[in-house]
Amino acid sequence: MGVAAVQAGKSDRSELDLVIVTGISGGGRSTVARALENVGYYVIDNLPESLVGQAAELAAAGGEEVRRTAMVLDVRSRAFMTDLVGVIEDLRKGGFKPHLVFVDADDDIIIRRFEKVRRAHPLQGDGMLADGIAAERRILEPARGSADTLFDTTHLNENQLRSRVEEAFLAPSTPGLQFTCMSFGFKYGIPRDADYVADVRFLPNPYWVPTLREHTGTDQDVSDYVLGQDGAEEFVAAYASLLLGTTQGFEREGKRYMTIAIGCTGGKHRSVAIAESLAKRLNAAGFPAGTHHRDRGNE
Repeated sequence: MGVAAVQAGKSDRSELDLVIVTGISGGGRSTVARALENVGYYVIDNLPESLVGQAAELAAAGGEEVRRTAMVLDVRSRAFMTDLVGVIEDLRKGGFKPHLVFVDADDDIIIRRFEKVRRAHPLQGDGMLADGIAAERRILEPARGSADTLFDTTHLNENQLRSRVEEAFLAPSTPGLQFTCMSFGFKYGIPRDADYVADVRFLPNPYWVPTLREHTGTDQDVSDYVLGQDGAEEFVAAYASLLLGTTQGFEREGKRYMTIAIGCTGGKHRSVAIAESLAKRLNAAGFPAGTHHRDRGNE
């Protein structure tokens, strides 16, 4: 093969929009796969790790119809290996730019989902359901740590997960980093899929204002109250500046989607108002930014 052909092959590989999806069984991989199909990906499901490289080569040579390809891997395959991180590294060395997506959820949620459909975990063998989940976590721990995007579905229903995936992987009119500003309540736990976490409990809580208690941070009166407090606008401006200062580096590393988690006590007032304000600043700076209020309806 001549130098020109090799260079052309490398170029084709780097232009392939390749997404690899894995994660805990019951976490929502099938929903992620359907969502990727909805936004134009050619999805290969239940692919053994040993065939990822070959499939990527075929996709790179397949033309525009498979330029956006997603591969879904899980432990149902008898040929499933345990070095997905090594497979990803080999793809990068070969000129590909894979984006690894990991889908996860808390153990009690996974157990509830398996019990609902009345099926065994693929790795539990003669043991308990929890044993299978623990075994799978051990196998997938390196992949989880190397993931470019983590979707924690503990607090998401199927429609919410699909929306999150479609928002993250919808082909943008102009390529670049996309943000989701997520509000949450610390009393319900920190989002595990957050890239950055900020605490706005330094601001006075509107909960203690009787006329504001039943409202949320998306209501104008609550927003005005929160953003009118000393340090609130300064915090949003400084945090937006910090995030914008990282965008070039993250884009250079191939990151396309970031979740910024803003927390207060219950996730109803302060965090919601600040997340909305932060998203507006990021949008104004030219970076698509949406909001997701995880715990707003919990109180």
